[in-house]
Amino acid sequence: MASSSRRSLYAIVLFLAICGFLGVLFAQKNPDVAPGGDSDVSHSLQQFATVYDMVEQNYAEPVNADKAIYNGAIPGMLHVLDPHSNFFDPKAYALLREDQRGKYYGVGMTVGPRNNKVIVIAPFVGTPAYRAGIHPGDIIVAVDGKPTDNMTTGDVADLLKGPKGTTVHITIMREGADKPLDFAVIRDEIPRYSVDLHFLIKPGIGYIHVSGFQETTEHEVADALDQMGDLRGLILDLRQNPGGLLNEGVGVADKFLHKGQLIVSHHGRSSPEKRYTAAHGNGGKDYPLVVLVNRGTASAAEIVAGAIQDHDRGLIAGEITFGKGLVQTVYPLSENTGLALTTAHYYTPSGRLIQRDYANVSLYDYYFERPKEDDIANKEVKLTDSGRTVYGGGGITPDVKIETPKSNHFQDSLLQHYAFFNFAQHYVVTHHPAKSFEVDDNTLSEFRKFLESEKIPYTEAELMQDNDWVRNNIKTEIFVDAFGQEEGLKVRAEGDPEVIKGLDLLPQAKQLAESARKVVAQRSSASALSR
Repeated sequence: MASSSRRSLYAIVLFLAICGFLGVLFAQKNPDVAPGGDSDVSHSLQQFATVYDMVEQNYAEPVNADKAIYNGAIPGMLHVLDPHSNFFDPKAYALLREDQRGKYYGVGMTVGPRNNKVIVIAPFVGTPAYRAGIHPGDIIVAVDGKPTDNMTTGDVADLLKGPKGTTVHITIMREGADKPLDFAVIRDEIPRYSVDLHFLIKPGIGYIHVSGFQETTEHEVADALDQMGDLRGLILDLRQNPGGLLNEGVGVADKFLHKGQLIVSHHGRSSPEKRYTAAHGNGGKDYPLVVLVNRGTASAAEIVAGAIQDHDRGLIAGEITFGKGLVQTVYPLSENTGLALTTAHYYTPSGRLIQRDYANVSLYDYYFERPKEDDIANKEVKLTDSGRTVYGGGGITPDVKIETPKSNHFQDSLLQHYAFFNFAQHYVVTHHPAKSFEVDDNTLSEFRKFLESEKIPYTEAELMQDNDWVRNNIKTEIFVDAFGQEEGLKVRAEGDPEVIKGLDLLPQAKQLAESARKVVAQRSSASALSR
């Protein structure tokens, strides 16, 4: 039997097996349905087999079973259940495991589209690409002799990955070079850090950005806190954090709560309630804490934010979060595929279920469309430890609302033309800036000349109106090019209006935590006296 035929047969068998698996679950819920007998489930499977047979024999073009089953039937079936149950084909399942492990094998650099080419955004410090001398802005012309013309960024990234110890040949064009440069780079294990930035943003005030929750996140957060030493305040940035592993979210929340405090609980129809409490606690380090969130903050990130809010440990600032209160269990299947099935709902310490309503909503609307105004009046009401009102359903409502700045036409135009990125390439080569570099009037004058040479439209009024934004973007890209991606991210964070607002909120966060401790202590005393 040919390989494609075997895969086609496997795809059909897999679909029927998953249907049977779900049928058993539904039969457990409905005792009138006998699994494995002449049931509704078996009848539906027969109907599917009949329809598929008719399609395969009579469709106008040859039928690709992998595409029909992997991309059609199985995802369609799962999405009828909820938006988060999902099937992973071999490639998607490999990427999922790579994300969960927090590492991959490759050369260690970020690539992206610029000027209709795939270029190096930045090599990671200490990786094979960095040691080889590959620079930000280098255009990737070919990988192992294969021209990258008409390739997507993902295509090029896939070519750069490979087994540890193998060699990949990268051909690049560099500004100022007369001919292409060839690099023979030996692939290695590349850590994919979920704590992609941490530093003292002010004396004694820490900043940590967590991009996701993978197998190493709790350890990374612990290391970041240790490296920053004794803190007088912390900004924990969970914006655009889609979540990840529940246990890692629990481990991160543990770092900020008191030992024994409830972090999250979950239970489902076929699973008993499970409660997760702080096993170690913060050791009495009750410094003021501000947690930044937005509509991209989801799942395990919402577990952390919800626990901190319900225990009045810190101030949640930003936008209402995504609202994912479902727990998926990932079941490995044969042929390197996997099934992520929703098996439980999780609840914050106050008992909130924060899952958004997904009934009669398309997948696109569920993920990308949000109501302009969230209707708090219809939300479930719960209380924090000190008696503050918090809301369930539709995400975590922040204690302090901070609108995400919206870009204007001028800003969009500069970004679409890659004005800051391209300007930095020229500037670093001709000026060799030091880490004391600041964007002064001379730098802005050169930026104006660059915009004119590239025929990028602008007015003096626009430059003046967005002066701080322009200066921060220029400095960010220059630091990425000259000193590495982490240094550029520091510059971006220091000039981020939401981070700046978070710093201003630290005294309010301190007052919140102190007031809550007093209320809880008074209640404990009153309870002890009444016994």
